[in-house]
Amino acid sequence: MIATPDRTPLSREFFDRPVLDVAPDLLGRILVRTTPDGPIALRLTEVEAYDGADDPGAHAYRGRTARNGVMFGPPGHVYVYFTYGMWFCMNLVCGPEGKASAVLLRAGEIIEGAELARTRRLSARNDKELAKGPARLATALDVDRSLDGTDACTSDATPLRVLTGTPVPRDQVRNGPRTGVAGDGGNGDVHPWRFWIANDPTVSPYRAHVPRRRRS
Repeated sequence: MIATPDRTPLSREFFDRPVLDVAPDLLGRILVRTTPDGPIALRLTEVEAYDGADDPGAHAYRGRTARNGVMFGPPGHVYVYFTYGMWFCMNLVCGPEGKASAVLLRAGEIIEGAELARTRRLSARNDKELAKGPARLATALDVDRSLDGTDACTSDATPLRVLTGTPVPRDQVRNGPRTGVAGDGGNGDVHPWRFWIANDPTVSPYRAHVPRRRRS
């Protein structure tokens, strides 16, 4: 018999830990996005850790900017960025305030509100692809920069909350190089900081960084 997932919001203390402790512990947790049309709930199946000034792959590696300010805390808030001029990606801030670490939410299983997610992900061939990749996840959940800075730890009615869900046993967690990250930050021997649930069909495929051609 499958246990019913715990719907208690994760505490601030959960996120106020080193990013490499928080990231794998987010697998199996539930993200609830409340939209004007209704809620969408997603079970996290894949994440990536980014560790601020100590991590050349992190947005905050070179310091604080208007874009990455939310990464500096408090923990438990949502950091949303825009990439490639067309996609949004969502992160959860963690670690001590001021350190600028965060976990990128890479993929998940839609467990409630799939009908709403489908209206935003018309190109998905099936429900397993609705949130298979960070941009797809944000699109399916109707996430954009207006949600940057949202507190995900409150039990109040907010656009985004992270619930306890059902933590994944460590023997079912895998890790490896981060997807599409250039330079030292993408070196899997140094930063094997992508974590996923073994054999889960919603996990995105690994892709190494491919430099974009410069226009002549």
